[in-house]
Amino acid sequence: MTQHVLIVDDTQINLVLFEALVKRLGTCQAHTFLSSTEGLVWAQTQDSDLVIVDYMMPDLDGIAFIEQLRATPGRESVPVLMITANDQKDVRYRALNAGATDFLAKPVDRVEFLARVTNLLALSDARRKLSDRAAWLTEEVRKATHEIVQRERETVIRLSKAAEYRDPETGAHILRMAHYAKLIARELGLSEAEQELLLNAAPLHDIGKVGIADHILLKPGRLTVDEFEIMKLHASYGYEILRDSASEILQAGASIALGHHEKFDGSGYPNGLRGEAIPIFSRIVAVADVFDALTSARPYKPAWTVEAALLHLRTQSGTHFDPRCVAAFLALTEEALEIRERFADDDWPSLLAPL
Repeated sequence: MTQHVLIVDDTQINLVLFEALVKRLGTCQAHTFLSSTEGLVWAQTQDSDLVIVDYMMPDLDGIAFIEQLRATPGRESVPVLMITANDQKDVRYRALNAGATDFLAKPVDRVEFLARVTNLLALSDARRKLSDRAAWLTEEVRKATHEIVQRERETVIRLSKAAEYRDPETGAHILRMAHYAKLIARELGLSEAEQELLLNAAPLHDIGKVGIADHILLKPGRLTVDEFEIMKLHASYGYEILRDSASEILQAGASIALGHHEKFDGSGYPNGLRGEAIPIFSRIVAVADVFDALTSARPYKPAWTVEAALLHLRTQSGTHFDPRCVAAFLALTEEALEIRERFADDDWPSLLAPL
């Protein structure tokens, strides 16, 4: 492999000598500059394995050269060999502080020059191999992490399918509301990682309904007061099912399950939380879940129009819903309607594929 050596010196005879010595190493290509400013531009834009720079130069001396080189992203660890006079110890100290790696004293001894250049090139080669190894490890970690996330998503899908067999309000509903939730999170400025976490965890919001008896869960008419008290337990059931998982997705799902029926004014359940005491994911899911429930037909009610559902969100902003979450959803109504159209079908297996 060819190694690239940059040589910067304002004396032509020195450039010729250093270039000839570098070429004797056999695997090196020398790049020479009489102008320190031109050499710096090359060093900042091209990869080099070693920089040899003189101290005494017009325009930009060796120390200023090193300082500007080290300030360039990606050039923090390129070996730099500075050439100074024997009596310039103070210059060497300043050069070390600036980032010089090694020194050569004038007049330059050829044997010493070749030895120091060989050692610094070996250092550069080791640095490059270490960097390549780090990049390889990073990619391996990324692959392993991706596999873990895929397994977690499969877990979400299977848990959601378990709820599907018991609750007529699942199916395409959980995908629409999950994507609505991601829209709201994006508008609120949550990070991309948080948006993806919410998208993957939101389908678990009603997993606790697996613990509700069929005669209550599937009742076509209005629930009695006692039946509704039992139905409300699904929030706590979902939390208990998911809370002890080591999975970040299932942990987020536990929090959402527990809090998505809390209301901004404190009148919700199970804990009567108020305002920002309700976790942000739960506040977001509350808006997404209600909008989709209202605009979907159920055994006990016809679907509301989109306009009526949006009006409900507006009128309940600050009481049932976090006003910021409502405003974020209203700002993205067109995108929400595209999601509604996209996941209109109840072909459950194919609808789950995007997760």
